[in-house]
Amino acid sequence: MSNYTETMNCETFRQAVTADPADASAQLRSHEDRCSECRQYREAMQQFDARLRQALEIPVPSVKMPDLDSTDNVVPMRTRRMTTPIWLGLAASVALAGWLGLALMSPGEPRQSLAEEIIAHMEHEQDSRVVTNVAVPERTLARVVNSDVAELRPGIGLVTYARSCVINGNLVPHLVIQGEKGPVTLLLLPDESIDAAISLEGSTINGVIVPVGKGSIAIIGVREESIEDIGNRVIESVKWSA
Repeated sequence: MSNYTETMNCETFRQAVTADPADASAQLRSHEDRCSECRQYREAMQQFDARLRQALEIPVPSVKMPDLDSTDNVVPMRTRRMTTPIWLGLAASVALAGWLGLALMSPGEPRQSLAEEIIAHMEHEQDSRVVTNVAVPERTLARVVNSDVAELRPGIGLVTYARSCVINGNLVPHLVIQGEKGPVTLLLLPDESIDAAISLEGSTINGVIVPVGKGSIAIIGVREESIEDIGNRVIESVKWSA
């Protein structure tokens, strides 16, 4: 069980839940009671964990070996270990099935529009928008934007923040790059197909959700930022996985 002495914040909570979705420490419970997005994140991780366990519990039929009079001509087979790519492929298959059921909210509960949910998410994660020239570690970026989601090309710019967040019931990459006027947030939404661009306006933000192939990308900056120029660069730099 995780043990944190510092004040619990969203990043610390998600790190703990990613490591152990069943962690029931008092600090985690207290934080998710106050933060609906982190509560959704835990629920998503728990459902994924349950589906992964179910997929791994595959019954293996017993194999009846033929009777051999002599073992002199029997060559022992080498033990074969399951390699990392096999595990990743299995996890990806389970994840695909797992997140499909999360897109619907509870019966009778009003559902926010995609634009409203993104704006609310921006208000919730203001700490992610920091002016810096320090790139996020490549390992972190590869974990958040993995090969099952998309390929990021170098032209996207300096990525200074990368986390997985819940938007519309789906776990999606939340990235921050540096624009000319300040940090620019990117939400990669491979499962959100839209017919036309949707404007995003908040008290201090200026943004748009643009259709990109089978999905869409939300691009949000400060009011003074030229979103169009950044948008063209981002669209050319993101390639959805098949």
